[in-house]
Amino acid sequence: MALTKTNERPGTRAVVRYVRVSASKTRAVLNLIRGESYGRASEILAFSERSVSEVIAKCLDSAVANAENNDGIPAEELFVSACYADEGPTLKRWRPRARGRATPIRKRTCHITVIVSRYSPEQIAAQQTRDEERGRSGPSQQAAEARRQRVEKSRAAAEALESEEAVDESEEAVDESEEAVDESEEAVDE
Repeated sequence: MALTKTNERPGTRAVVRYVRVSASKTRAVLNLIRGESYGRASEILAFSERSVSEVIAKCLDSAVANAENNDGIPAEELFVSACYADEGPTLKRWRPRARGRATPIRKRTCHITVIVSRYSPEQIAAQQTRDEERGRSGPSQQAAEARRQRVEKSRAAAEALESEEAVDESEEAVDESEEAVDESEEAVDE
């Protein structure tokens, strides 16, 4: 008989262990995504300049995949309910110094845990009404519409440029044919 832990947070989790980054450096990035939706957290991690953000992004994707496959929760309804970094074992090395001494070097590791939970039905309904008021169903649709408009403008500009080039080429062809006619008339006159 398996008992559930009383101190365990509800939600779906993913853990990455023995990451070769100190826990304090990792916590700075984790603080950015705590409480954010899955999409927003992924954006924050994608544009973060910290190297540990790649490892955290993989852990977040793993937690979302666990929620989708094991619990059947769609990714749009998930948010980062908790994330933390615990200290792992420290690798101890020695650096030789002057006068025969040596100073310790601590190569720190950490264990990263990301827990994602489902929004409550009230929060999901509020988000949907907010999106309907804005006239869209999500930020990706807004980006797709902007991209579609840019492509249409560039295609129209390319077609206009091609038509101008075609007109220029036809004018040049007419000029060349007129010159050829003039040369043939001069040859006939001589």
